[in-house]
Amino acid sequence: MAKCTAVIDLGSNSVRMVIFEKTSRYGFHLLHEEKSRVRISEAAYQNGGTLQTPAINRTIAALNNFVSITQAFKVRKILFVATSAVRDASNAQEFIKMVKLQTGLQMKVIDGDKEAYYGAMACANLLVIKKSVTIDIGGGSTECACVEGNVVNESYSLKLGTVRLKELYFDHNDLNGAQKYIDEQLALLPLHDECDVVGIGGTFRAIAKLLMKRTNYPLNKVHGFSCKSDIFLDFINDILEAKDENALKALGIKKERLDVIKPGALILRSLLKHFGAKSIMSSGVGVREGVYLHDLLRNNKDRFPHNFNPSVRYLLDTYQNEPKQSNRLAILSQELFDLLAVPLALKNKHKKALLTASRLTTVGADLYFYAQQEYAYYLLKASLEYGFSHKEIMLIATLVRYQNKKLPAKSHREKYAQLLPNDHVLEHLSFLLQLSRILLSHYPQNIDFTLTFKADTLYVTAKRTALYLAQEQIKNLDLPADLKITFN
Repeated sequence: MAKCTAVIDLGSNSVRMVIFEKTSRYGFHLLHEEKSRVRISEAAYQNGGTLQTPAINRTIAALNNFVSITQAFKVRKILFVATSAVRDASNAQEFIKMVKLQTGLQMKVIDGDKEAYYGAMACANLLVIKKSVTIDIGGGSTECACVEGNVVNESYSLKLGTVRLKELYFDHNDLNGAQKYIDEQLALLPLHDECDVVGIGGTFRAIAKLLMKRTNYPLNKVHGFSCKSDIFLDFINDILEAKDENALKALGIKKERLDVIKPGALILRSLLKHFGAKSIMSSGVGVREGVYLHDLLRNNKDRFPHNFNPSVRYLLDTYQNEPKQSNRLAILSQELFDLLAVPLALKNKHKKALLTASRLTTVGADLYFYAQQEYAYYLLKASLEYGFSHKEIMLIATLVRYQNKKLPAKSHREKYAQLLPNDHVLEHLSFLLQLSRILLSHYPQNIDFTLTFKADTLYVTAKRTALYLAQEQIKNLDLPADLKITFN
């Protein structure tokens, strides 16, 4: 597969392009992102679905600029998909030929089921979800899929989108007609028991960002943000009850979304009630990431290998300067956790964060040695994008930043209180990470000692080399109450 791959997604409202760069077999990161609000569907729904010349010209102009960007980034592969507006258009074939002739791009029009699958598959691989329904509200259609673990079980596509609803009903102030049309479309969906919902697309992201701001949410990351459905519904109602654009602006709605936010909010409210949503999680990934992953994971059934995380792999590929030592730290941290979890009253759910932190302790060293923990903290908080909950991200980043201290600063604990575990957990996970680093302070080629735990004592038995540095440094380590460490 090409090292740099661009994915272009032509929706009813916008055309977007992302460029991903591979760092290893399955490791990758986002290199560039571009968007143009060409609104290819403008005036199409009120003209029998026919794409109009001004919208076509805007789209081709944007695509030519996209091609120029791919050349600057030396992209070797371009995956270009189009969704609802093009697949519904009576002049779709003429448009596809025109794009090929004027831009050189080969456009693939995907059906609704495939669109739903791509979005859901991206969420299944890049979010922490168990059993949920994904909802992707676009300009011309809405896609839903059922996800359990990392498997997409069902997918559905409805002719229900923000631009479609705007042009057919909201522009004519026919709100009753809009709701009736929504209800007719929702009748095509199966009913589910109360479930969790994962939201994809601009409407979800816009509302999630405003809710994060309204509630002073401490982590600036919309991907993975979650809240109770009633909080989401309350804000949706505020949007629908806004009397004019000034009222919408007062709620924080951006200029480019003013004319489609109400149609999107009405669709969203109806879907949340239909599915009996208990909680909402916002996804920063969707069709574009799904298209990329389908290509990346084509020989692995569209799934990452077990226990593989692309964000961790990217960080290790790009910033890790001591890979062997970090592997030893992870192995030792796991052994210590297994030995001491019960006496330290730690739960198994905390192991993932500890092991990840142990692998990433030195990712900031190449940026600046004397401030490596601070650099690593900001790097992890921003770059641990995929496959972690917000609580896991903050715990991992916090452990790395404060790896030489008993507890993080009080101001830090207060700011991130809703995302961090209690002080007992923080203190003891930090202790395990510090102890791992101390025991490996002599940088052995292989772990050259054994660990056993009896009663209240951890016994460290050296196989060959005396652990002088470890014994010296252990004197400055704050041990948990009733725990002793003995070297043999």
